[in-house]
Amino acid sequence: MTNPKWLEVAARSSGQHTWTLGYVFEKYREYKGKSAEALAEELGCSLEKLAWLSLCRRPSEERFAEHLEQIGNRFEVKPHRLAAVIRHVEVLDVLPVSRDANEEEGEESFLLAARDYTDEDDETNS
Repeated sequence: MTNPKWLEVAARSSGQHTWTLGYVFEKYREYKGKSAEALAEELGCSLEKLAWLSLCRRPSEERFAEHLEQIGNRFEVKPHRLAAVIRHVEVLDVLPVSRDANEEEGEESFLLAARDYTDEDDETNS
């Protein structure tokens, strides 16, 4: 069976909707700097299956394991691999966006101070 002509366009546009796996895949590729081919390989599927997967709704939190199992069975992907991709995106989506160097000055100073601290400093303060 050949894929319909609209599949590639629909899969690409699904990345604009946060409720789809297409969004998850697009963000994951962006965060990890991966190609669609590399993501398909990581999930253990073909590019065609990745396109179909992109059209799926993200698993709900209430029935996450059940939905992963259903998606995994339908598209022959390992549920734990798909879960890892989804959770990776969920975590990075809630982290604050990095700021300009000028805005991070205070935080950077704090991190430098933490790196300058050594075990010898403990002995000196005792």
